[in-house]
Amino acid sequence: MSVAAAGEWQKSADLGLMFSQSGYSGSWAGSELGSVVWTFSGDVAAQKDLNASTNWKNTLKLTYGQTHQERETAAGKAWASPLKSTDRIFLESLMRFGVERPITPYVAFAAETQFHDGDKNPLTPALLTESAGVGRQLVKNETTDLTTRVGLGVRQRTAYRVATVQDAGLEWVSDLTHTFNPQLNVVSKLRVFQAVTSSLKDDLAGTPGEDDWQGTDVALETKFSAQVSKYIQTTLFLEWLYDREISDRGRWREIFGFGVTYKLF
Repeated sequence: MSVAAAGEWQKSADLGLMFSQSGYSGSWAGSELGSVVWTFSGDVAAQKDLNASTNWKNTLKLTYGQTHQERETAAGKAWASPLKSTDRIFLESLMRFGVERPITPYVAFAAETQFHDGDKNPLTPALLTESAGVGRQLVKNETTDLTTRVGLGVRQRTAYRVATVQDAGLEWVSDLTHTFNPQLNVVSKLRVFQAVTSSLKDDLAGTPGEDDWQGTDVALETKFSAQVSKYIQTTLFLEWLYDREISDRGRWREIFGFGVTYKLF
């Protein structure tokens, strides 16, 4: 995305709906059961130059999906309650100063949560991050945009009816956008956070996990998008997470979809 002219918003919004369905007659000879799977995704971005040297960029990523599955009952086949298959909300607001210089100071805010948890409580759990530091544009040409930034950050972990946990430390974030051809592109984001202090430090002292908060948190996400036609797109989303306070092993998820896409602007 090129930098917008001063005072003008440069916006983009891509919406997608992936859908699959299967069904079987009551006389079908086999154990197969009908299912309906759908996933909605939205990628929205807006940025503008506040003045000749200050740029403000906002990004919102939404994903939500459900699986509806038939089940066997004494009365025959019936549809079970839908199960959530994917759920994510990611919002980032980044303001860069002195964009005409190689090194650009920045302030940023990021929020990552979901539409609801397993008990239908909205926007929980959530991770909020406020940060400030310096960044640099490593590559900028017709096909590739690569930026990186390093700074100090403060985070809050919130959850329904659970005390908020706060930590502070060093943040490193890199963003890559690459266009292979007019039909295929990739967008990737790497986030690394090293806490140096935590509000749980004293509470965890003497417990088996007393040092877990000191572990380096890593979040790497990559999305490949292939445009089959004007309104048909296939996407592959990959995410790898490591947070020792949640698990001492890395966690990953993969979402592959083929469906309808629409560009609002």
